[in-house]
This record gives sequence, structure tokens and C-alpha cells, in this order.
Amino acid sequence: MGAVKNKRMPRAVREQQMLDAAVRTFGQRGYRAASMDEIADLAGVSKPLVYLYLNSKEDLFTACIRREAAALTAAVRAGVHPGLPADRQLWEGLRAFFTHTAQNPDGWAVLHLQARTHGEPFAAEVAAMREELVAFVTQLIAVAAREAHREPPPPERAENEVAGLAEALVGAAESLAAWANSTPGVSAKQAAATLMNFAWAGLGNLMDGRAWNPPKP
Repeated sequence: MGAVKNKRMPRAVREQQMLDAAVRTFGQRGYRAASMDEIADLAGVSKPLVYLYLNSKEDLFTACIRREAAALTAAVRAGVHPGLPADRQLWEGLRAFFTHTAQNPDGWAVLHLQARTHGEPFAAEVAAMREELVAFVTQLIAVAAREAHREPPPPERAENEVAGLAEALVGAAESLAAWANSTPGVSAKQAAATLMNFAWAGLGNLMDGRAWNPPKP
């Protein structure tokens, strides 16, 4: 049964209620299987009202993606406090990421699974969120690298290395979040510690100028 319908509810509140219901339905049932009837019932409104507010199923799904993406990036940014040592900043950012994805599994399913598998323009919305996260992580790593290296590598090499590390770290976090959310008993703190132990051994060495180099042919 859906929530009790309230005709006096403010539009903004009712719209968020619809989005809550839509994220839950899309996240648990998938985009194609989810029906507007089911979403309306869960939100406690009529289906015509959902269409009046959000136009179509496609627009509703896009609104869900944008809301969940904004919430995730805001959570990660809020978790990192400038001025902390590099490893603490990375740890706090990872913990904020995994805490948010664990507390919002339907939202994460919408972003990580549903939006990416149903083509444009949904995939583009998630790509924009990912680019923002990668840029944020790139900045964290770049600042730490500048502080650690007395004799930094050439700018082009350093830029490519930092960009590659940020891409790898975000990709690993995405995969690990999906695994943690589907594996009983794995907490957000454990997931963050797992990735931190995996990543910081390499990042820490790079910060100290001890990079691994391929063997010569």
C-alpha cells in the first residue's frame, strides 16, 4: 500500500516523496521493470500527478539520477577536511563514499547499475558525476604529491600519473561498493579500509618517491 495521500502537501515535499518512491522502485526492480503505477502507489499519489510533476518515466529516472549523484558527491566532499595529512584525507573521503552507498543502496543501484545500462542520456548523467569525483580525487592526490616530492617529475608525466591514479581509485571504489552492498556482513568502514590498504601502499610509496618501474627489456 502506498502512503496516505495528502492534497495539502507542498509541491516540493511531494516531488521529493515521488523521487524517494522512484529511487526505491528503480533500484530494486530495474528501470524497465519499474512501472509508473507502482511508483505512484508507493509515493501515495495518483499516476497522473506523477506525470504532471515529472512529465515521463524517462524524465523521472533522470531526476532520480541527478538527485542521487548530487547527494553522493556532496557526501564525499563533506567527508574530506583540508589540512589533514594526505592519507587521512583519502581515508575520510573513502569512508564517506562507502558510508553513503551503504546507507543508500537503492540510489547506488540506480547510479551504478541501472543508469549505465540503459544508454543515453542516462549514462551521460552518471558520467558527469564520475568526472566530478575523479577531478576531486585528482586534486587530493596532486596536492599530496606536490607536498611530498622535493624534486617532482616532469609536469606532463606527473599530470598523467595523478590522473591515472584517480581514475583507478574511483573505479575500484565503484566496484567495491557494489560488492560490499551485495555481500552480507561487510560494513562501510571495512570496505573503506580494504581499498585504503590496497591503494595507499602504492600511493604512499609514490608520495615518498619510491615508484615501481617496469623491468628493462
